[in-house]
Amino acid sequence: MPEAPIPEVDYDRDWCRADLSAVPRLRTEVPGPESRRMHAATREVYRGLSGQVRLFPVCWSRGSGVTLEDVDGNRYLDFSSGIYVTSLGHCHPKVSEAVSHWARRLMNCHDFTTPVKEALVGKVAEVLPGDLCGMQMYDSGTVAVEAAIRLCRAATGKTEFLSGFMDFHGKSLGAVSCARMNPMYAPTRMPGFYMVPRPDTYRPLWTRPDGSPDTEAYLAYYDRFIAEGTTGQVAAFVLEPIQGWAGTIVPPDDFFGKLRAFCDERGILLVADEVLTGMGRTGKWLCMEHWSVLPDVVTLGKGFGNGFPVTACVARQAIRDRFDRISASSSYGGNPMACAAALASIQVIEEEDLLANSARLGEIALKRLERMKAEHAIVGDVRARGCLMGVELVKDRATKEPFDEAGRRVYVKAFRKGLAWIPAGHILRMSPPIVMNEAELLAGLDIIDEAIGETAKELGY
Repeated sequence: MPEAPIPEVDYDRDWCRADLSAVPRLRTEVPGPESRRMHAATREVYRGLSGQVRLFPVCWSRGSGVTLEDVDGNRYLDFSSGIYVTSLGHCHPKVSEAVSHWARRLMNCHDFTTPVKEALVGKVAEVLPGDLCGMQMYDSGTVAVEAAIRLCRAATGKTEFLSGFMDFHGKSLGAVSCARMNPMYAPTRMPGFYMVPRPDTYRPLWTRPDGSPDTEAYLAYYDRFIAEGTTGQVAAFVLEPIQGWAGTIVPPDDFFGKLRAFCDERGILLVADEVLTGMGRTGKWLCMEHWSVLPDVVTLGKGFGNGFPVTACVARQAIRDRFDRISASSSYGGNPMACAAALASIQVIEEEDLLANSARLGEIALKRLERMKAEHAIVGDVRARGCLMGVELVKDRATKEPFDEAGRRVYVKAFRKGLAWIPAGHILRMSPPIVMNEAELLAGLDIIDEAIGETAKELGY
């Protein structure tokens, strides 16, 4: 009998639970003295840190399940999953053993087939919807997006791309050109890349008489923009299903279905960048499944390997052979350790019924967040889809003026209370591991609620 591609692991399904009588547990001020020392020494050499680290330079020593511990012995409840990455909790025993197995056996063989790669590609084709059945693998979300761009050019013979205001797709030039630009990335976006507004249910540009986003008006604008602002050679529309970096911006339910029809009528491919939203984060394998929309190309990453650097670009059957025209392989993509991490992660999601758990946690969170909105005047909007959550802070609910200072204070206060999470200006972002239970989720939300209340009082609300 052939050997299994990854080893079977017998583990307690409660391995990831947090003892809420002991977590959070803060032994020192935070960041503690050893964190401050290590951070200062490291920063002498290591530059270009994220805003998250600059705001709260703690140094981590270990993680287990839904908890993290810093070098000063302080323990935190994790509401960030790294950065939307460790969806199955830190150091899931099955994923860790799968990676370890191949690290001892075969670490890299370029893009040759291995038993674990054979098992993984078959599994990906099985769990993804429709005929998304052609893939290539990479080591970062950015590179997967770049591959999607090249694939769409090869499939259509066209060269232009549309993407949405406030989208984020990575930090290399093609991916950056599909996103909000910053002078630190490049002096300008690449020729042929264009940005258009996308519907935001809280801050719509065009509305119907009832105040809801007028999706038809957005589509009419896209049509006019293509005619007036491009050469008419649009290969693809590249979008995040739910915007992550922008602050968990959930589109109206009719948007993607109508956009799919819009693209089909004009011979434009639809690319869903699911690096952040895929693999159970929103309660589905793909976030696009919430609207029963099948994209032509999908990118996967972050939770795909539960922290191991493994990503993928996946295409529908009609265009999958175009991978052969773009020199799609890479040095690290599809290495045995990466395939093992991804295969184990998919198996865990199935075996532990984590799609359903993520969806259930989202429903619980939304009810708790709605309570916060009712109780705190600075909370303008709340949203949750699975374990992807956001709270928008405003100075005035009528004007919806963003409240960046409140966001900074709430972030730091909650971190000092033992919650590890993600800052985003005036929008509080939450991405707890999808293995959390209700008690752990509510404990984290209580910390945020307390931090919002303290901040509102300080700021005179």
